[in-house]
Amino acid sequence: MGIRKIAVLGAGLMGHGICQVAAQTGGYEVNLRDIEQRFLDSGVQMIKKSLQKFQSKGKLTETQATATLNRIHQTLDLKEAVSDVDLIIEAAPENVQIKRAIFKDVDQHAPPHAIIASNTSSISITELGSATKRPEKVCGMHFFNPPQLMKLVEVVKGAKTSDETVQTILDMAHRMGKETVLVKKDCPGFIVNRILIPALNEAVALHWEGIADRDDIDKAIKLGLNWPMGPLKLLDYIGADTTLAIAEVLTRELDPKFQPCPGLKQMVKAQLLGRKTGKGFYDWTQK
Repeated sequence: MGIRKIAVLGAGLMGHGICQVAAQTGGYEVNLRDIEQRFLDSGVQMIKKSLQKFQSKGKLTETQATATLNRIHQTLDLKEAVSDVDLIIEAAPENVQIKRAIFKDVDQHAPPHAIIASNTSSISITELGSATKRPEKVCGMHFFNPPQLMKLVEVVKGAKTSDETVQTILDMAHRMGKETVLVKKDCPGFIVNRILIPALNEAVALHWEGIADRDDIDKAIKLGLNWPMGPLKLLDYIGADTTLAIAEVLTRELDPKFQPCPGLKQMVKAQLLGRKTGKGFYDWTQK
Protein backbone atom coordinates (compact mmCIF):
# COMPACT_ATOMS: atom_id res chain seq x y z
CA MET A 1 0.00 0.00 0.00
CA GLY A 2 1.33 3.44 -0.91
CA ILE A 3 1.32 6.23 1.65
CA ARG A 4 0.38 9.62 0.26
CA LYS A 5 -0.87 11.60 3.22
CA ILE A 6 -0.22 11.23 6.93
CA ALA A 7 -1.42 12.61 10.25
CA VAL A 8 0.84 13.25 13.25
CA LEU A 9 -1.01 13.38 16.57
CA GLY A 10 0.85 15.55 19.07
CA ALA A 11 2.98 18.61 18.26
CA GLY A 12 5.30 18.31 21.27
CA LEU A 13 8.95 17.33 21.69
CA MET A 14 8.77 14.35 19.30
CA GLY A 15 5.63 15.08 17.29
CA HIS A 16 6.79 18.34 15.73
CA GLY A 17 10.07 16.71 14.64
CA ILE A 18 8.34 13.68 13.11
CA CYS A 19 5.97 16.03 11.29
CA GLN A 20 8.90 18.05 9.93
CA VAL A 21 10.82 15.00 8.67
CA ALA A 22 7.69 13.61 6.99
CA ALA A 23 7.02 16.91 5.20
CA GLN A 24 10.64 17.88 4.50
CA THR A 25 12.44 14.64 3.61
CA GLY A 26 9.46 12.39 2.88
CA GLY A 27 7.61 15.07 0.89
CA TYR A 28 4.30 13.99 2.46
CA GLU A 29 1.26 16.16 3.11
CA VAL A 30 0.93 16.12 6.90
CA ASN A 31 -2.03 16.94 9.15
CA LEU A 32 -0.56 18.02 12.51
CA ARG A 33 -3.05 17.73 15.35
CA ASP A 34 -2.93 18.65 19.02
CA ILE A 35 -5.54 19.33 21.70
CA GLU A 36 -4.83 23.05 22.20
CA GLN A 37 -3.85 25.83 19.80
CA ARG A 38 -0.88 26.87 21.98
CA PHE A 39 0.66 23.38 21.57
CA LEU A 40 0.29 23.63 17.78
CA ASP A 41 1.75 27.14 17.78
CA SER A 42 4.78 26.10 19.77
CA GLY A 43 5.27 22.97 17.61
CA VAL A 44 5.16 24.98 14.37
CA GLN A 45 7.52 27.55 15.92
CA MET A 46 10.04 24.77 16.63
CA ILE A 47 9.67 23.46 13.06
CA LYS A 48 10.38 26.95 11.68
CA LYS A 49 13.46 27.29 13.90
CA SER A 50 14.76 23.90 12.80
CA LEU A 51 14.20 24.72 9.10
CA GLN A 52 16.12 27.99 9.57
CA LYS A 53 19.02 26.02 11.06
CA PHE A 54 19.07 23.70 8.04
CA GLN A 55 19.03 26.77 5.77
CA SER A 56 21.87 28.51 7.61
CA LYS A 57 23.96 25.34 7.22
CA GLY A 58 23.21 25.27 3.50
CA LYS A 59 21.31 21.97 3.71
CA LEU A 60 18.00 23.47 2.59
CA THR A 61 16.99 26.32 0.28
CA GLU A 62 14.41 28.93 1.23
CA THR A 63 12.09 27.49 -1.44
CA GLN A 64 12.39 24.01 0.09
CA ALA A 65 11.73 25.36 3.59
CA THR A 66 8.61 27.20 2.42
CA ALA A 67 7.39 24.11 0.52
CA THR A 68 7.89 22.02 3.68
CA LEU A 69 5.77 24.42 5.75
CA ASN A 70 3.09 24.49 3.06
CA ARG A 71 2.75 20.70 3.31
CA ILE A 72 1.89 20.94 7.04
CA HIS A 73 -1.77 21.50 7.92
CA GLN A 74 -2.68 22.28 11.53
CA THR A 75 -5.91 21.18 13.16
CA LEU A 76 -7.43 20.71 16.61
CA ASP A 77 -10.07 18.31 15.29
CA LEU A 78 -9.11 14.64 15.45
CA LYS A 79 -11.73 13.55 12.92
CA GLU A 80 -10.54 16.16 10.42
CA ALA A 81 -6.90 15.13 11.02
CA VAL A 82 -7.36 11.42 10.29
CA SER A 83 -10.37 11.05 7.97
CA ASP A 84 -8.44 11.28 4.66
CA VAL A 85 -4.97 9.90 5.49
CA ASP A 86 -3.13 6.62 4.83
CA LEU A 87 -1.06 6.61 8.00
CA ILE A 88 -1.48 8.07 11.47
CA ILE A 89 1.57 8.47 13.74
CA GLU A 90 0.62 8.99 17.38
CA ALA A 91 3.13 11.02 19.42
CA ALA A 92 1.14 11.70 22.60
CA PRO A 93 2.59 11.55 26.16
CA GLU A 94 3.96 8.18 27.32
CA ASN A 95 0.80 7.10 29.14
CA VAL A 96 -1.06 3.93 28.24
CA GLN A 97 -4.56 5.27 29.06
CA ILE A 98 -4.06 8.39 26.92
CA LYS A 99 -2.67 6.37 24.02
CA ARG A 100 -5.40 3.68 24.16
CA ALA A 101 -8.10 6.38 24.11
CA ILE A 102 -6.48 8.03 21.08
CA PHE A 103 -6.20 4.69 19.22
CA LYS A 104 -9.86 3.95 19.89
CA ASP A 105 -10.94 7.37 18.53
CA VAL A 106 -8.63 7.19 15.52
CA ASP A 107 -9.95 3.72 14.66
CA GLN A 108 -13.48 5.14 14.39
CA HIS A 109 -12.60 8.06 12.13
CA ALA A 110 -9.70 6.85 9.95
CA PRO A 111 -10.28 5.16 6.57
CA PRO A 112 -10.36 1.33 6.78
CA HIS A 113 -7.05 0.99 4.89
CA ALA A 114 -5.14 3.40 7.18
CA ILE A 115 -2.26 2.19 9.36
CA ILE A 116 -2.03 3.49 12.93
CA ALA A 117 1.53 3.72 14.28
CA SER A 118 2.75 4.74 17.72
CA ASN A 119 5.97 6.58 18.56
CA THR A 120 5.92 5.00 22.04
CA SER A 121 9.27 4.11 23.57
CA SER A 122 8.00 1.51 26.03
CA ILE A 123 4.26 0.76 25.75
CA SER A 124 3.05 -2.52 24.25
CA ILE A 125 2.01 -2.24 20.59
CA THR A 126 -0.18 -5.33 21.08
CA GLU A 127 -2.08 -3.53 23.84
CA LEU A 128 -2.56 -0.39 21.71
CA GLY A 129 -3.69 -2.56 18.79
CA SER A 130 -6.30 -4.21 21.00
CA ALA A 131 -8.00 -0.81 21.48
CA THR A 132 -8.85 -0.90 17.74
CA LYS A 133 -10.74 -3.14 15.32
CA ARG A 134 -7.65 -3.25 13.06
CA PRO A 135 -4.81 -4.73 15.17
CA GLU A 136 -3.18 -6.04 11.99
CA LYS A 137 -2.72 -2.40 10.90
CA VAL A 138 -1.17 -1.21 14.19
CA CYS A 139 2.59 -0.91 14.41
CA GLY A 140 5.33 0.73 16.48
CA MET A 141 7.35 3.48 14.80
CA HIS A 142 9.76 4.70 17.45
CA PHE A 143 11.79 7.78 16.44
CA PHE A 144 14.67 9.17 18.47
CA ASN A 145 15.15 12.68 19.76
CA PRO A 146 15.55 14.94 17.81
CA PRO A 147 13.83 13.18 14.88
CA GLN A 148 15.24 15.79 12.45
CA LEU A 149 18.79 14.57 13.13
CA MET A 150 18.63 11.06 14.60
CA LYS A 151 18.90 8.41 11.90
CA LEU A 152 17.13 5.51 13.62
CA VAL A 153 13.53 4.30 13.65
CA GLU A 154 12.64 1.15 15.60
CA VAL A 155 9.76 -0.57 13.79
CA VAL A 156 7.84 -2.78 16.22
CA LYS A 157 5.59 -5.67 15.29
CA GLY A 158 2.64 -6.26 17.64
CA ALA A 159 1.23 -9.77 18.16
CA LYS A 160 -1.29 -9.24 15.33
CA THR A 161 0.58 -6.77 13.08
CA SER A 162 0.60 -8.02 9.49
CA ASP A 163 3.81 -8.38 7.45
CA GLU A 164 2.33 -6.00 4.87
CA THR A 165 1.91 -3.29 7.54
CA VAL A 166 5.50 -3.75 8.69
CA GLN A 167 6.80 -3.53 5.11
CA THR A 168 4.80 -0.36 4.42
CA ILE A 169 6.23 1.31 7.53
CA LEU A 170 9.80 0.21 6.71
CA ASP A 171 9.47 1.63 3.17
CA MET A 172 8.01 4.87 4.46
CA ALA A 173 10.75 5.31 7.09
CA HIS A 174 13.38 4.83 4.36
CA ARG A 175 11.66 7.46 2.22
CA MET A 176 11.96 9.79 5.22
CA GLY A 177 15.72 9.22 5.12
CA LYS A 178 15.83 6.92 8.15
CA GLU A 179 17.67 3.70 8.96
CA THR A 180 15.39 1.04 10.44
CA VAL A 181 15.65 -1.93 12.79
CA LEU A 182 12.84 -4.43 13.20
CA VAL A 183 11.67 -5.52 16.63
CA LYS A 184 10.15 -8.88 15.70
CA LYS A 185 8.44 -9.45 19.01
CA ASP A 186 6.62 -6.78 21.01
CA CYS A 187 8.54 -6.43 24.27
CA PRO A 188 8.88 -3.47 26.67
CA GLY A 189 11.73 -1.09 25.85
CA PHE A 190 12.26 -2.61 22.37
CA ILE A 191 16.01 -2.72 21.55
CA VAL A 192 17.52 0.65 22.43
CA ASN A 193 15.82 1.41 25.74
CA ARG A 194 16.16 -2.15 26.99
CA ILE A 195 19.94 -1.69 26.76
CA LEU A 196 20.11 2.04 27.55
CA ILE A 197 17.88 2.35 30.64
CA PRO A 198 19.89 -0.11 32.80
CA ALA A 199 23.07 1.73 31.73
CA LEU A 200 21.65 5.13 32.75
CA ASN A 201 20.32 3.65 35.99
CA GLU A 202 23.79 2.26 36.85
CA ALA A 203 25.37 5.67 36.14
CA VAL A 204 22.92 7.28 38.60
CA ALA A 205 23.72 4.54 41.17
CA LEU A 206 27.48 5.19 40.87
CA HIS A 207 26.87 8.88 41.55
CA TRP A 208 24.29 8.25 44.30
CA GLU A 209 26.59 5.83 46.13
CA GLY A 210 29.45 8.36 45.98
CA ILE A 211 31.68 6.06 43.91
CA ALA A 212 32.62 8.74 41.40
CA ASP A 213 31.82 12.36 40.54
CA ARG A 214 29.43 13.36 37.78
CA ASP A 215 32.14 14.57 35.40
CA ASP A 216 34.28 11.46 35.85
CA ILE A 217 31.31 9.13 35.24
CA ASP A 218 30.46 10.98 32.01
CA LYS A 219 34.12 11.18 30.93
CA ALA A 220 34.65 7.44 31.61
CA ILE A 221 31.78 6.40 29.36
CA LYS A 222 32.55 8.94 26.63
CA LEU A 223 36.19 7.90 26.37
CA GLY A 224 35.87 4.28 27.50
CA LEU A 225 32.83 3.31 25.42
CA ASN A 226 33.06 6.04 22.76
CA TRP A 227 29.59 7.44 23.52
CA PRO A 228 29.08 10.93 22.02
CA MET A 229 27.88 12.16 25.44
CA GLY A 230 28.09 10.80 28.97
CA PRO A 231 25.15 8.91 30.55
CA LEU A 232 24.31 11.59 33.15
CA LYS A 233 24.21 14.35 30.55
CA LEU A 234 22.14 12.09 28.29
CA LEU A 235 19.76 11.45 31.18
CA ASP A 236 19.29 15.22 31.55
CA TYR A 237 18.34 15.39 27.87
CA ILE A 238 15.88 12.49 28.08
CA GLY A 239 14.45 13.60 31.45
CA ALA A 240 14.74 11.77 34.77
CA ASP A 241 10.94 11.29 34.80
CA THR A 242 10.90 9.61 31.38
CA THR A 243 13.85 7.41 32.35
CA LEU A 244 12.14 6.41 35.60
CA ALA A 245 8.85 5.67 33.81
CA ILE A 246 10.57 3.32 31.33
CA ALA A 247 12.58 1.63 34.13
CA GLU A 248 9.32 0.99 36.00
CA VAL A 249 7.65 -0.53 32.93
CA LEU A 250 10.68 -2.80 32.35
CA THR A 251 10.68 -3.84 36.03
CA ARG A 252 6.95 -4.56 36.08
CA GLU A 253 6.66 -6.35 32.76
CA LEU A 254 10.03 -8.01 32.24
CA ASP A 255 12.30 -8.53 35.22
CA PRO A 256 12.99 -7.10 38.71
CA LYS A 257 16.62 -6.57 37.60
CA PHE A 258 15.49 -3.31 35.90
CA GLN A 259 14.53 -1.81 39.32
CA PRO A 260 15.29 1.98 39.29
CA CYS A 261 17.87 3.09 41.85
CA PRO A 262 16.78 5.30 44.82
CA GLY A 263 18.80 8.23 43.43
CA LEU A 264 16.72 8.32 40.25
CA LYS A 265 13.45 8.29 42.23
CA GLN A 266 14.78 11.06 44.49
CA MET A 267 15.62 13.28 41.49
CA VAL A 268 12.12 12.90 40.12
CA LYS A 269 10.58 13.73 43.53
CA ALA A 270 12.78 16.84 43.70
CA GLN A 271 11.75 17.81 40.13
CA LEU A 272 15.41 17.69 39.07
CA LEU A 273 14.34 16.31 35.72
CA GLY A 274 17.15 17.77 33.61
CA ARG A 275 16.79 20.18 30.72
CA LYS A 276 13.01 20.44 30.90
CA THR A 277 13.07 21.84 34.47
CA GLY A 278 16.41 23.69 34.13
CA LYS A 279 18.32 21.43 36.54
CA GLY A 280 19.25 17.75 36.75
CA PHE A 281 22.80 16.52 37.01
CA TYR A 282 23.75 19.69 35.13
CA ASP A 283 22.50 23.26 35.37
CA TRP A 284 20.63 24.14 32.16
CA THR A 285 19.54 27.62 33.25
CA GLN A 286 22.93 29.12 32.21
CA LYS A 287 23.38 29.39 28.46
